[in-house]
Amino acid sequence: MRRVWARVKAALAVFTLAALLGLAATPAAHADASSFESAVQALSTASEEALAKAVETLGATGDPRAIAVLQALDSGDLLATDGHLFVKGPDGSPHDVITGAAGTGALRSPEVDNNIRRVLGPVLAHLQLASPDPKVRLAAVDILANHGSDEDVAVLRETLAKDKDASVKRAIVSALAEQDLASTDPERRLGAVSAIGATGSMRFRDKLAAMSARGADGTYAEPDARVRAAAASTVSALDRKQWMIDGAANILYGMSTGSILLLSALGLAITFGLMRVINMAHGEMLMLGAYATFVTQTFFHQHLPQYESYYLVAAIPVALVFCMAVGAILERTVVRFLYGRPLETLLATYGLSLILIQLVRSIFGAQNVAVENPPLLSGGVEIFEGVVIPYSRIAVVLFTIIVVSFVGYVLRGTSLGLRVRAVTQNRSMAACMGIPTKRVDMWTFALGSGVGGLGGVALAQLGNVGPELGQGYIVDSFLVVVLGGVGKLVGCIVAAFSLGILNRVLEPIAGAVLGKIVVLVAVVLVIQKRPQGLFAPRGRSADGT
Repeated sequence: MRRVWARVKAALAVFTLAALLGLAATPAAHADASSFESAVQALSTASEEALAKAVETLGATGDPRAIAVLQALDSGDLLATDGHLFVKGPDGSPHDVITGAAGTGALRSPEVDNNIRRVLGPVLAHLQLASPDPKVRLAAVDILANHGSDEDVAVLRETLAKDKDASVKRAIVSALAEQDLASTDPERRLGAVSAIGATGSMRFRDKLAAMSARGADGTYAEPDARVRAAAASTVSALDRKQWMIDGAANILYGMSTGSILLLSALGLAITFGLMRVINMAHGEMLMLGAYATFVTQTFFHQHLPQYESYYLVAAIPVALVFCMAVGAILERTVVRFLYGRPLETLLATYGLSLILIQLVRSIFGAQNVAVENPPLLSGGVEIFEGVVIPYSRIAVVLFTIIVVSFVGYVLRGTSLGLRVRAVTQNRSMAACMGIPTKRVDMWTFALGSGVGGLGGVALAQLGNVGPELGQGYIVDSFLVVVLGGVGKLVGCIVAAFSLGILNRVLEPIAGAVLGKIVVLVAVVLVIQKRPQGLFAPRGRSADGT
C-alpha cells in the first residue's frame, strides 16, 4: 500500500506541476498576442512620432507576423482606419491584419517619410535576422551595419554566436570589425583582428597591414603592441590564403578554358590528325554550331514557348547533324580533290571559311546575336570567397567529357572507327581489303565537322555569337593538335588542358598578349624537343608510306 500511495502522490505532483505550467504559459501567450494587437492598432495613428514609436513597439514583440506588416508599411501596401490595419493582397483587395476580414469603407495609407524609414529599416532588420533564408539575413546585416547603434552591435554579436551560414558570419564580422577597429578599447580592436583572422575576410587586409606598419614619423598607427602583432600575423595568414585561392581559381578557370580549347580542337584532331587535311574552315564549324543553337532557341521561343527552357537539349543534335552535313558537302565538292596537297588544301579551306562567314553575314547580319542560358545554367557557385564559377562553365566541362567519350567510342567501338584507323594506317591495304576509302574520308570529315559544331553549342553559352566567332580559335586549335600529337585523342586532351591552365596563370602576370607569346614559345620548344608531339603516333602514316 505504501508503494501504491507513493506512486499516486508522484502522479498528483506531476499533474499539479503541469497544470501550473499551463496556467503560467497561457497568460504569456495572451500577453504576446495582445501586445502584437495593440502595436498593430497603434500603427493606425496619423501622428508621425506615435507611428515611429508604434514601429519600434511592433518590432519589440518579436512576432513573426510583424515582418509582413512592416514590409507592407515600407512598400505602401498598408492601409489604416480607426484602430484597424489592412494589408493589400495579391489581387489588391485589403484584408485585416489580425482577423483577415475584408476591408471596407474609407481607408488611408499611413504617411511614411524619411524619418519613419530610418526607424523602420533597423527594426525590420532585427526581425529578419531570425529568417531561415540566408539572403534575407545578409540584407538585414547590411542594414544594421550602416545603422551602427549600440543595440544593433549587440544584436549582431548575438547572431554571430549562433548563425551557421559562412557568408552571413563573414558579413557580421565585417560589420563588427568596422566598429571595433575604430574603438579606443585595445581589447575590442584585438578581438576584431582575431575575428577577421578566423573568418579569413580579405576586405580588411590593407587596413590590418597599415595598423602594423610604421608611419612617416617612425611611429606605429596602432599604439598597442599586442594588436600590432596580431594584425601582422593575420596579414600573413590572409596573404597565404589569397595565394592558395588564386592558384585554385587559376586551375579551375584554366580547366574551363581548356575545355573550350578541347572542344574546338577535337574536330580538327580528326580532320587534320587522321586525314592530314589542313582545314582552315574548321573554325567556321564552331560558328555554324553556335548559330544552329541560336536558330533552335528562336524556334522554341516562337513556336514552343512553354518548352523554351529545354531548347539546349534539342540544339545539340541539330548542331551535330547540320555541321556534319556541311562537312560532308565540303568534302565531296572541294576537299576530296586536294588530298596529298596540303598547301592547296590550306588555301582552299581558307577561301571556304571566308565564304561561310559572308554567307552567315548575309543571313543573320553582321551584328552579334545573343543566346540566352537556360534557367538551369544561370548563376554560379562560390567556390571560395570572391571566386564564383558560373554554372555555364561547369556545364561546358561536363559537356566536354561527354563529347570526348562520344568521339572515343566512335573511333574505338564502332565499325566506322575501325575503318578510319585502317585507312589512316595504310590506305592502299585498306582499299585492297574492300574498305570504301572515299566514303570513309567523307564520314571522317563529316564527324570532325560535327564535333566542331558541338563546340559551337558550348561557346554559345559563354558569350555572344557572331560571324567571326571561329576565327579566334583556329590557331589555338592547331596548337593543341600539334602539341598533343597528330591523331592522338589523349594528347589532344592533355595539350588542351595544359594550354588552358598555362594561359590562365600567365595572363595576370604577363598580360594577355605577352602571355600568348610565352605559350607559343613554350609550344615551339616542346615541338623542337619532340617533333611528333607529347604523344607520338604509332604505325604507318595516313598516306600509306
